[in-house]
Amino acid sequence: MSRGMPRALHHLDLWVDDVEAAEGEWGWLLAACGWQREDGMLSWQHPDGTYVFMEHSPDQHGEHDRLRPGVNHLALTVGTRAGLDRVRAESTEHGWHELYADRYPHAGGEQHVALYLASSEGFEVEVVVGD
Repeated sequence: MSRGMPRALHHLDLWVDDVEAAEGEWGWLLAACGWQREDGMLSWQHPDGTYVFMEHSPDQHGEHDRLRPGVNHLALTVGTRAGLDRVRAESTEHGWHELYADRYPHAGGEQHVALYLASSEGFEVEVVVGD
């Protein structure tokens, strides 16, 4: 953790249908945003201590639909616009589909620099430049 401040989010459990596909998609994206894979686990940790854990649970049912009540999307950060452009250029080969491509990088407004992606299971991720 930096500057003695507690992290805002402790962790996120991500339930997926296809662990193998999701591991490749999410693993690549999280690494591109500065997260480190934890040895022997399906989890990635950010330098601030926040972690994402991935699993397929026997308790889950139905398909993910970000437009239903629940979490709509996750927003991650990258340090620079060049980093964002690199994520955009490489995202398709890692299973992600770009959303709002015609408005890149300002789909969230003129002052907001971000990329919007959807995974093969329909999870939306917004990748934002900066803090």
